[in-house]
Amino acid sequence: MKKTHKAAICALAACVAAVGAVVYFEVDPTSSRLFPKCPFYVLTGLKCPGCGSQRALHCLLHMDVIGAMRHNFMLVASLPLLALLAIGELMRKRRPAFYAALNNARLALTAFVVVALWWIGRNVMDW
Repeated sequence: MKKTHKAAICALAACVAAVGAVVYFEVDPTSSRLFPKCPFYVLTGLKCPGCGSQRALHCLLHMDVIGAMRHNFMLVASLPLLALLAIGELMRKRRPAFYAALNNARLALTAFVVVALWWIGRNVMDW
């Protein structure tokens, strides 16, 4: 991929993210029909690992970390890891060992287990 194409894709992604952030900042997902409901929750009455993420994102954009944690603790707790993964991707060629340390099967399996435990726990314990 040419550098100009890569830069254009990054610029487009940044614009889409900015528009999304403005929408989530301005519109409260709790009281708006603009945002979709979780199909898993609608069908089963159980919370999926992502349930509450829209409300948590709205709270985070308003600097309400505690409110965000109440809606979806796992989303808030995963932000540092997601930031590290993004940094690793950006530094992929300059720091290949750092990238490799972050992108391995052990970390992926650990993340899978943590999400599965979160999914079960939030329904059993009613988090």
